[in-house]
Amino acid sequence: MSNASGRGKLPRIVVCEVERERLMRLAHAASAEMPAIAASLLSELERAKLVSGSLPPTIVRMNSRVRFAYDDGEKREAKLVYPDEADVAENWISVLTPIGAALIGLTQGQTIPWSGYDGQIHLLTVLHVDPPAE
Repeated sequence: MSNASGRGKLPRIVVCEVERERLMRLAHAASAEMPAIAASLLSELERAKLVSGSLPPTIVRMNSRVRFAYDDGEKREAKLVYPDEADVAENWISVLTPIGAALIGLTQGQTIPWSGYDGQIHLLTVLHVDPPAE
C-alpha cells in the first residue's frame, strides 16, 4: 500500500513464508490484468516480516475471518480468500482487491491507509481476527 497520502506510517505486518510465496506468485500472475492491486499486494508482501511456521491467531492470513471498521465508522466482517473463492453474498473478500491486499498480515487493533477503486485514500482498522480452521 502506498503511503503517499501522508495519513501515517504503515503498520508492521507479519506473513508466513509459505503463504507469502503463494501470494507473490498470484500477484505476479495478476499484474497484467490488475496492475494497481497486484502492485499493492506485492508491496505489502515485500515489507512484511516473514515467519516460518504458525502465526499468532490475531494476525490476518488467508481464510481468516476479520471484523474491521472503515474511517467513516462503518463496520464489516469478511473472510479473506483467494480470488477463485471470492463470494460477495458470503462476504468472502479476495486478496486481489484493495481491501484484501490491505488486510493481509495486519494484527488485531492495527490501522492501515488503503486506496479504494475510487482512488481515494481511506483508513481501515482491524477489530477482531478469527484464524482459519486448521
